Order: sequence, then structure tokens, then C-alpha cells
Amino acid sequence: MMMMKVKLFTVGLTLGATMLLSNCNDDISLVGPSIQPESDKITVFQDSIRFKASTVQLDSIYARTVNGLLGELYDPLYGNLKSDYICQFYCPEGFKFKHTPIDGRIDSMIYQITYQSWVGDSLAPMQVQIYQVTKPLQKDYYTNIDPADFCDMQTSLGTKTYTAYDTSIPDWQREIKDTSDPDYYVPHVHVRMPQSLGQHIYDETLNNPASFETQEAFNNFFPGLYVTTTYGTGNILDVRSSSMLIYYRYNGTSSKTGNDTIYTTIERFNTTQEVIQLNNLRNGNLEQLLDPDAEYAYMKTPAGVCIKLEVSGEQLKDIIGDHIVNNLPFSLTPMPQEDWDFAFARPSSLLLLPEDSVKSFFESGKLSDSRTSFLGTYSSSDNVYNFGNISRLMETHIDENPDEDLRILIFPVENVTQSSSNYGTSDATTTAINNYMAPSGVKVKKDDESMTFVLTTSIYNE
Repeated sequence: MMMMKVKLFTVGLTLGATMLLSNCNDDISLVGPSIQPESDKITVFQDSIRFKASTVQLDSIYARTVNGLLGELYDPLYGNLKSDYICQFYCPEGFKFKHTPIDGRIDSMIYQITYQSWVGDSLAPMQVQIYQVTKPLQKDYYTNIDPADFCDMQTSLGTKTYTAYDTSIPDWQREIKDTSDPDYYVPHVHVRMPQSLGQHIYDETLNNPASFETQEAFNNFFPGLYVTTTYGTGNILDVRSSSMLIYYRYNGTSSKTGNDTIYTTIERFNTTQEVIQLNNLRNGNLEQLLDPDAEYAYMKTPAGVCIKLEVSGEQLKDIIGDHIVNNLPFSLTPMPQEDWDFAFARPSSLLLLPEDSVKSFFESGKLSDSRTSFLGTYSSSDNVYNFGNISRLMETHIDENPDEDLRILIFPVENVTQSSSNYGTSDATTTAINNYMAPSGVKVKKDDESMTFVLTTSIYNE
């Protein structure tokens, strides 16, 4: 008959676990002892394994995206967050103006910031400022860049005061859902830029068309823009796209009357996946989160702090030894969110993986494999982030690094999914896992009880 042996390592099993083992023994005793070969009998062990939890600061995160965060806000618990970005603009190969401006003259130029949502006070007055990038950008998508290394910070190309909720837009216009309606409203900020910049771009198409033959040539001619806020706090925009709009008039013939007509049009340069966008994130006032004596371990995004779990190699070897690692159910129970105005929201997904795997995971665009990386999705009904069985992470660590301590990081991520329908059922497949770029925060208890989990191992009897 199969036997189950309970071995206690650090903390005794709970009453529920003890009852589970008792029930398990009762059930097992009824299963086929007469047909089980003696050599196939196994012994099962359950041990309590405790992780040491702490809060660690993130120097930067990998953020390859066309979305940007713009603004600044302060949270009484999670501290200050300031965000801005540097961007290049996509140029089609062999770009030319669609028409010839009247007298070869550009009328005006606008920088357009388009967003769909924001965090914080929608009526907080903010001021955006734009600077010229003067040096080629590097394909380094980490968020600790210093804009001064790339930009002319002495000359502003435009400034605009705004609020996230534009009170000048009437309610009837906001209620339009048809995107083809000319009055359809998309939240945006328009920043007037020097007419001379648009003129410079047009003149370059005439005098040096080679600057528009390839994306690389265009980047050398126009390296990009740095977009930041220089006034105001309390709001951060989730910027979905950025565009340079060059307005001009040209002569044409009316298709209706056949008469000569003056038309107004726009040439547009957009941020896209083909070009670089660098998000610059700065977190401050993190001292209370990083206090080693704090009751809780914290996560803050973007690029703030995350939770680190550690278990010594000696403890693992003592518990596991030459056993087969079978099961380690892992979950985190978050504490309630703060109830003050504009409190940080709870992220919907967390990622758990070894500390030394973080860099390669995001740079390579990996997905969670339930071997060394595990996705935990928040369940509001149970108030838990459930990561499932993470025993394979333990097994892999023992196989590859038997003498080293296991160090795990847990932090919020964006789980990008694609829905598909198959025989009437809808399935969501993960297509990408990115660092979570929205402001968020979560805290969990880090005491012995909260950080103790049950590990199941087994051995075959000789």
C-alpha cells in the first residue's frame, strides 16, 4: 500500500492540512494494494517552507512601447511619480509632401498628444514642454535614461497648459460613439510649435531628399522630441500616440465646379512600433516602502518597487534532498487598497520569476512557461493572486544551482491576450507579457504565517 509520511521543517501544518493528510491516507488505503508492485511504492513528504519577503527598489524596467506616460502625481503611501518620454517619428521611405505649399510656405505646426485615460485629478492644471533631441537615440528601452544626454534643454519648442478633462468639450460631443463622425472626440493636447520647424522639414524634402529615403536617414536629420511637464502635479496621462502635424495650403481645382481653389491639408509624422520611444520614470519618497522593519512588502508601478522572496540553498537541500519535487501551491493575498482620493489601483496580474531571469525575460519577449516564470491573476471573489504550482521552479533551481540561495522577484505586469472562438467557446491566449506601465500599488503581509507554504515531495522506495 502507498504510504504518506509527513515531515515538518519549520512551522507545523495547519489543522486544514492535517485533515487533508488524514483524508488522503483514508482514500489511499482503499486503492489496489494487491495489484501495486512492491518496487512502485513511494513515500510522500509534506514540509513547510518559509520565504523571507522584502521590498526592493527597481532601478529601471524594460519598456518597449509606443505608449507614454506624461505627468506627475503624489500618493501618501507610494510616494511621488514623475514620467515623461523621448520619441522618434516614423517616416515612409521616400517621403514627399503630397502637394506643393503656396509660395513654398508652411502655415503652422502642431504637436499632438492623444490619450484615452489618465490617473489622478482630471482637473489638475498641468503644463507640457517640448524640447528638441539633438543626438541619435540608442535602442535601450530602459526607463532610467537622462534626457539631458540627448536633448537641447535650453530651447523650448512649445508649451501648453492643460487639464486631462477638457471642460471646453460639450457633453453632446463626448457622447458621439461613431468614429467616422467629424465631431467624434478623442482626448488630446495640442501644443503649437515654431512654424520654422515645419518649414525646415519641407525645405529638406526639396534640398536634400536623401534625408527621407530611409528611416535611419530621417532619424539622423530629425532625431526626435523630448516631451515633459514643467508645471503642475496630480495627474498622469496614458499617452496612446504622439504626432507632428504640419499644416499648409495649396492650389487645386474643385472637383465640383472646376474652379481654382485653395485647399488646406496636413502632413503627419507619428510614433509607431518601427521607431524608438524611451519612457523616463522617476520615483521618489519610497523610504517607508523600503523600511526593512515594515509590516508589509510592497509593489509599486511603474519602475518603483517590487517584492523579493528568498529561501536559502541549505534549507532547500535539507527539505528536498534527493526527493522528487511534486507540488508547491503559491498565492498572495493583497491587503485592501487605500481609500483616499486618487489612490493607486491594484494591478490585475503579477509575474513571479528568478531574480537573475528578469532582464532576459523582457528583452526576449518571453511568455510565462510555468517552469521558471509564473503568472498570477487577481481574483476579486477570493481576493488572491494565484500562481498555481511553482514546484518546477524549485526543481529547476536545485538541478542548476544546488548550492545557491533561491531569489525570486514578483512585480505587476500587463498580460496581453488575444481572444479566439472554437466550437462556441471563447478562449484568451497570452500573446505578450510587458512590465505594467500604469501607476499601481499593492501590499501583502510578510510575517511567518503569510510567507509559509506547503511543499510536497516524494521518493520511490528501493
